[in-house]
Amino acid sequence: MTVVRELRERLRDLQARIAYKAGGISLQTRLIASYIVIILIPILLLSVYTFNVFYENKIRDIVKTNESILEIEAVNIRSQMETMERTAELVDSDKKVKEFLQSPRELEVSELIDYRTGAYDNLLRLQFNNPNIAHIRLFSGNPNVKEIWPVFHNESRIKGEPWYELVLKNAGQVTWVFEESDRDYIRHMGADNLAAHGKVSLLRVLSPNQASHAGIVQVDMLFEQIFPKTFSSVPDSQSQMLVLDGLGRLHTKKDIPFLEGLDQAELVRELRGRSGEKSGSFEFRSGDKPYLAVFLDLDRLQAKMVNVVSLTEPLTELRGTRNRIILANIALIALLSVTTYFLLSLILKKLHVLQDSMKKVRQGNFHFDVNIHGGGEVGELAHHFRLMLRKINELIADAVNKQAATKEAELHSLKNQIDAHFLYNTLENLKMLAEIEGQYTISDSLTSLGGMMRYNLKWTSDYVRLADELQHIGNYIAIMNVRYDGKLRLELDIPPDYLEQKVPKMSLQPVVENAVKHGMGSSCSEDGGTLVIRVQAEKREGCMILRIRDNGVGMNEEQLQALTRTLPMEDREFYRFRQGAGRPESEGSGIGLRNVNQRVRLYSGPDYGIAVDSREGAYTEVVVKLPFQLLTGGG
Repeated sequence: MTVVRELRERLRDLQARIAYKAGGISLQTRLIASYIVIILIPILLLSVYTFNVFYENKIRDIVKTNESILEIEAVNIRSQMETMERTAELVDSDKKVKEFLQSPRELEVSELIDYRTGAYDNLLRLQFNNPNIAHIRLFSGNPNVKEIWPVFHNESRIKGEPWYELVLKNAGQVTWVFEESDRDYIRHMGADNLAAHGKVSLLRVLSPNQASHAGIVQVDMLFEQIFPKTFSSVPDSQSQMLVLDGLGRLHTKKDIPFLEGLDQAELVRELRGRSGEKSGSFEFRSGDKPYLAVFLDLDRLQAKMVNVVSLTEPLTELRGTRNRIILANIALIALLSVTTYFLLSLILKKLHVLQDSMKKVRQGNFHFDVNIHGGGEVGELAHHFRLMLRKINELIADAVNKQAATKEAELHSLKNQIDAHFLYNTLENLKMLAEIEGQYTISDSLTSLGGMMRYNLKWTSDYVRLADELQHIGNYIAIMNVRYDGKLRLELDIPPDYLEQKVPKMSLQPVVENAVKHGMGSSCSEDGGTLVIRVQAEKREGCMILRIRDNGVGMNEEQLQALTRTLPMEDREFYRFRQGAGRPESEGSGIGLRNVNQRVRLYSGPDYGIAVDSREGAYTEVVVKLPFQLLTGGG
C-alpha cells in the first residue's frame, strides 16, 4: 500500500509540474500547437485510412487477377482430364483389347502377333494421337496374358502400390492419383527415363460388371501437361502456383528461387484449414515476408490449386506512397504553421499591448490610455480595461477627497477644540444667569446649543447611531423654535430596534435644516401655521430607508427636476450649472442635499444615496437609503 501511495503521489506531482510548465507557455505557442495537433491528427488518420484503402484495393486487384489465372488453369486442367477420361473409355470399349486381356488359354505365337498388330497398335495409336498423354498402360491378372512393353503389364506389378486397393474398391469409377515420379514397371533398353517427372494418373477397372474384372487401365499425364502454368518453364519472381493433393502434398516446379523463403508447411496448414471452401484467399507470413495465397478447389482431382503471391513489392510501393503523402502533409503543416505564426502575431498584437498596459498598472501607473480601438473580443476587453482604469482613477480621487475631507474635518475639530472649554464655560454661565433671571426659554435654548456644539466638536468617527443623530436634530429644532416662536414640531416614528442603525454623522441635520429653511415660507410665518417635520424609518431588502417629510410650501415640477438633476453631479459640473442658471447661493441651491448624497454614496457605495419628492403647496419628502447596519456604541 505504501508503494502504491508513493506512486500516486509521484504521478500527481508529475501532473502538477506538467500543468505548471504548460501554463507558462505563451498563448501564441499554445494556439499554434493546438492548430498543429488539430490538423496533424486528422491528416495522420486520413493517411492511415488512405493507406488501408489502397492496400485493400491492391489486395483486391491481386486476388481478382490471380482468380482469373486460376480459372484459366482450371479450364485447361478440366480439358486435360476429359482427354484422359475419353482415352480410358476408348480403351474400355476396344473389343480386341478385352479379348486379349480375357484370353481363356495361352495364345500361340501367331495369335500374339495378331494381337500385337491389332490391339497393341490401336493403343499406341491412341496414345500418339494425344501427345499430352504420357502413357496408356493395361494391367491384367490373367495368367494367359503375356506382357508386351510398354502397354500390357501383369497386375502383380501394381499390387504393392498404395492406390491399388482403392482402385478395386472404386470399380466402375475413376480414381485420380498424384505421383512425384513416373516409374517404368518393366525396365527396357532404350526407353526414356522419366523417373524425375511427376504425373497424374487416371486409374479405372475394366468391365466392372463381370464377376471378375478384365484388368486395370492407367492413363498418365505429366505435371507439365496437365498443370502448364504451375510447371511453366518461364519463372515468375513475384508468384508461384502450387497444387495440393488429397494426401496433403504440395506439387510444383522444383528449384525455383521464389520457394526458398516460403514455409510450405505453413501454407499446407492454412489450406487444410479451408478444406470446406471452394475458393478464396488469405494472407500469411513466412519468416519476415508477407504472402497472399489465392486458391481454387479441384473437386474431381480432390486437390486444391493455389497461387502464392509475394506482397513485399506491393507493400513497399504502398509504404513509399504513404510516406510521400505524410511528408507532403508535414511540409504543408510546417508552411501553415509559419503562416499561422505571423497571422497570430498580427491578431495578438493588440493583446500584447493590453498585456503591457496591465504591467504598467501593476507598477502603479494608472494615468495612460490604452491605444486599442475597434470591435472584436480584444477590442471589447480593451474597452472594459479602459473603463476599469477610469473607475480606478475615480476611486483613487474619491479616496483622496475622502481623506482630505477627513483631515480637514479633523483640523476644524482640532481648531474648534482649542477654545471648547472656554465656550462650554461661557454657555454654562449664561444659562445660570438666564435661570436666575427667570428666562427659562433662553436657558433651554442654551442647553440645546451646548448639546449641538458638543456633538459637532466631538468627531471621533464618521459614523454615529441614529439615536445620536435624532437627538442632534431635536436640539436644532429647539433652537430654531426660539426664532420661529414655536412654529416647528419634530415627530419621530422610529422603532426602538432601529435606533442603533449606523448613519454618517451630520447626514440628517442638513436635511432637516433644509426643510426649516425652505419649508416655512412666508405663509407659515404670517398665518401662524406649524411646520411639522416627520422622520420615519423602515427596513426594506437589507436596506434602511429614512424618510424626512415636511408639510411646507414644497416645490414646483421645474424646481424638483432641477434639484434631482444636480444631486449626482460632480462639483465642477454643479457649479458650472449654477453659474449658467444665474442663481445666488442662498436661493435653493441644493448644496446641502448634494453634500449628504455625496457623503452617503462615498461611504456606502453608488447603490445608496438620497431621493427627493415634492408637491408645491403640500409637502417635501427626502428619502435617505443606507445599508442596514447596527452599532453597539455611540458616535
